[in-house]
Amino acid sequence: MNRTVLDLIGNTPLVRAQKLIDNPNVELYFKLEGQNPGGSVKDRPAYNMIKNALERGDITSETKLIEATSGNTGIALAMVARLLKLDIELVMPENSTAERVQTMRAYGAKVILTSADGGIEGSRDYAEARMKEGNYFMLNQFGNDDNWKAHYATTGPEIWRDTNKNITHFVSSMGTTGTIMGTSTFLKEQNRDIQIVGVQPDNEARIPGIRKWPKEYLPSIFNENKVDRILEVTEAEARTMTSRLAEEEGIFAGMSSGGAAAAAIRLCNELESGVVVSIICDRGDRYLSSDLFDKK
Repeated sequence: MNRTVLDLIGNTPLVRAQKLIDNPNVELYFKLEGQNPGGSVKDRPAYNMIKNALERGDITSETKLIEATSGNTGIALAMVARLLKLDIELVMPENSTAERVQTMRAYGAKVILTSADGGIEGSRDYAEARMKEGNYFMLNQFGNDDNWKAHYATTGPEIWRDTNKNITHFVSSMGTTGTIMGTSTFLKEQNRDIQIVGVQPDNEARIPGIRKWPKEYLPSIFNENKVDRILEVTEAEARTMTSRLAEEEGIFAGMSSGGAAAAAIRLCNELESGVVVSIICDRGDRYLSSDLFDKK
């Protein structure tokens, strides 16, 4: 057997909620993407984007990669790039948690921090400007079909298999939208009646990993026809549910997972019956230097 870390990406556990819902006719499951070797759901598209770019000849071992990221994609790309002997420069807002920056650097990536005021949009602008100088290749997770196709090939089939084909609703936070696009595409091919629910922050919320994009920055891989319903969550809801996931379900995750779980529970309380799956996209240890888990 000649397995590598990359062979451990995917086939993450699906666990049933024990305490968070009261509706006896609904089953709620959490898909624990933090169990991927790089610690998040982004391992899937990171590997798929780099692997396919190499196979197509878009990049070689001499290519310098650059990518804007809010954190998890950057960590995954840093891990995959190093294993495949590629250099990568990652661009992110300076208010990203120290754990994320340090993890990327631990994998050997170069990290550039842009102004916090510019957010991830500013990081995207910086990376695109550098690419246009001609020295870099940008994978462009926001517009790369290999992002959503990773979930079409893996996340969707795993959920279909592990719910014994009984899933009725899929809930996912929306950032690059790769997870929800790919999973929706696969699940709808199996059963058109499966409802796909996207989660966005309300207008005031700042939730790492979930975005309501300005029109000019909307990921080009996003297709609104693949999402049946969008639920908005507040920052307070996301924070509270993140703590409840840890305390009541033993699931230690970040705030975007708390936001998705809050929306999923709201959905479960509306349904007469159903099998709901919500994505837990990463692990909580990426946020320990923030105030996410501070007790008042």
